[in-house]
Amino acid sequence: MMKPQQDLEDARMAAMAKALGHPARLRILRLLARTPGCIGGDIVDAVGLAQSTVSEHLRILKDAGVIEGQIDPPRVCYSLKLGALRPLSALIEELDVIRSESACCVTPVRAQG
Repeated sequence: MMKPQQDLEDARMAAMAKALGHPARLRILRLLARTPGCIGGDIVDAVGLAQSTVSEHLRILKDAGVIEGQIDPPRVCYSLKLGALRPLSALIEELDVIRSESACCVTPVRAQG
């Protein structure tokens, strides 16, 4: 049985992965990577979606802990949250390792005919 701490970490990574699962949010993240401290209105212009739609995408990314927003009235300045994606990156790296000696399933070789 998994430890409660591992369950919590897995839930956080799943939420993060879900937040990354939309093309518009990936565009927003790429924009923030190139332009740290981007103002919400600039994001709307760059992504080409309605302001309300961009706001919802930003909320989802913020709730997942991927970005942060600093309020500078009347604007909000968004940036990537430093190190936020490291746990997800480590998981992907862990799962991407191929260990042939521990493989339980062997792909059959097709007969040439």
